[in-house]
Amino acid sequence: MPENLAAIGPYRCGRGQPLLVIAGPCVIESEDSAVSIGQRLKEIADELSLQLIFKASFDKANRTSIDSFRGPGLRQGLAILERVKQATGLPVTTDIHEPGQAQAVGEVCDLLQIPAFLARQTDLLVAAAETGRAVNVKKAQFLAPWDMKHVVGKLEAAGCRNIMACERGSFFGYGRLVNDMRAIPQMQALGVPVVFDATHSVQEPGGLGAATGGNREMVEPLARAAVAVGVDGLFFETHPKPDEALSDGPNMVPLDRFADLLRGMLAIRRTLGELP
Repeated sequence: MPENLAAIGPYRCGRGQPLLVIAGPCVIESEDSAVSIGQRLKEIADELSLQLIFKASFDKANRTSIDSFRGPGLRQGLAILERVKQATGLPVTTDIHEPGQAQAVGEVCDLLQIPAFLARQTDLLVAAAETGRAVNVKKAQFLAPWDMKHVVGKLEAAGCRNIMACERGSFFGYGRLVNDMRAIPQMQALGVPVVFDATHSVQEPGGLGAATGGNREMVEPLARAAVAVGVDGLFFETHPKPDEALSDGPNMVPLDRFADLLRGMLAIRRTLGELP
């Protein structure tokens, strides 16, 4: 692929391409809920002519508490993602936490996601690259944007040609994240398209004691800023009833507000003279 361009299934993300949107619930709660959310996202994608990838985790391995819900696990989770893909026609993505998960996930998912805390794990990056799928790496909360060159270098050395970097906030003291929007063009300068994770950027790690808190009202302002800076893609977690969600509820966008939020993003791109 040309520099600053990544292919994910039928989509292209990067310079001169339409906005890419990655969206879905934080974790797979059930097959019915995943398919239902996916079908609504498909309707939104068709209505707005969007490139949209469905995202949900089969395992939230980094939950704050040992008692927190983690998801259905690898085998059942991939079966559900396959069902979403069949029911909606949308490409799908999920995160991997161990090298041994990469091959199975690559057989179902069009895009593999590397969690921020694991962005430096060489074996994990190499395993993801060897699937032949596109790879989206969340910039670790403790990494400078320019340090992502080493992440990109590891993936390229392992044969990956469809790489995306994702900005999701940096630690600002304890229990708080902030966004430096300069990170977006700085990572684009590494030769890869950049995605902005608007929902994890508003997390407050450990903010609820035994769970992560957050402020979903800040999701849209930060996403608008990222689009204005020229980001290539946006990542959102969304749920019909975020306050009843089993993971990351405080950060997720209510599904019934999601279409209007995206219309605002597309309006900014049109104002800037970018593609939708």
